[in-house]
Amino acid sequence: MTDHIPAADDFRCGTVAIVGRPNVGKSTLLNHILGMKLAITSRKAQTTRHRLLGIHTTDDTQFLFVDTPGFQQKHINALNKTLNKTVTQVLTEVDVVLFVIEPMKLGEADELVLKLLPKNKPVLLVVNKADLMGDKGNLLPLIQDFDLLFEFAGIIPVSAKKSLYLDELLSAIRAHLPQQPAMYAEDELTDKNERFLAAELVREKIFRLLGDEVPYSVTVEIEKFETVKNLRRIFAAIIVDKDSQKPMIIGKGGEKLKQISTEARQDMEKLFGSKVYLETWVKVKGGWADDARALKSLGF
Repeated sequence: MTDHIPAADDFRCGTVAIVGRPNVGKSTLLNHILGMKLAITSRKAQTTRHRLLGIHTTDDTQFLFVDTPGFQQKHINALNKTLNKTVTQVLTEVDVVLFVIEPMKLGEADELVLKLLPKNKPVLLVVNKADLMGDKGNLLPLIQDFDLLFEFAGIIPVSAKKSLYLDELLSAIRAHLPQQPAMYAEDELTDKNERFLAAELVREKIFRLLGDEVPYSVTVEIEKFETVKNLRRIFAAIIVDKDSQKPMIIGKGGEKLKQISTEARQDMEKLFGSKVYLETWVKVKGGWADDARALKSLGF
């Protein structure tokens, strides 16, 4: 898989976990480093449910970013236990850890993640949304507080949304990656297939377009995915926990479901670079988020 990239003497390649409390900007950070939308995002916590590999290749480095779900202790069911386990497992497997925080919101949720950070590998403190702080000097008190709690290999303020200071971040990460050839071809962006990415884009629209509670009881299963020339035909079942949630997703006269499908299809066409025919419908599968067997069949 590495034919495309010459193994230079100082070529580096390694894995980088992006961790933090829910909704701190981990997926946005990954998307802006990659220069494209790979990870789904919304303002709601735990939009990310799967570990997602994002591959960023430069002339002398291949960064293998692992985006993780937000670690949280609020809603504990089988699904959230699985998501939290994903975070702790990723931390044991990577070369470098990015601990993402926001400058104005350091709370218990951040401290929970802080306790998980490995002591035996480099951890960089990434202060996201640093543009909201004005002068970098305003960050110093916060940084000093955190520096007392953990020995960070470096502290880098960034703004993921505005793509500010991302080169400085990549340079700081590179210093800690092992010298070895690339593991993936330079045009590869992820290890996930299009079927997975399509399901995620439908789920993102549900998170963005519905109220606070419903998205947490919803998952998406691609029942059929066909490619015919330059057309992808995708059939997606939106799975809800209760009968009462079905009309919320369908909406009056089917308007909400139509909006979810249209926005998801447009994003799929951008990501896949082809026309997409998308059909969606809603199914009830009671208690799926607390059923270990159901979670396994849904890919968790």
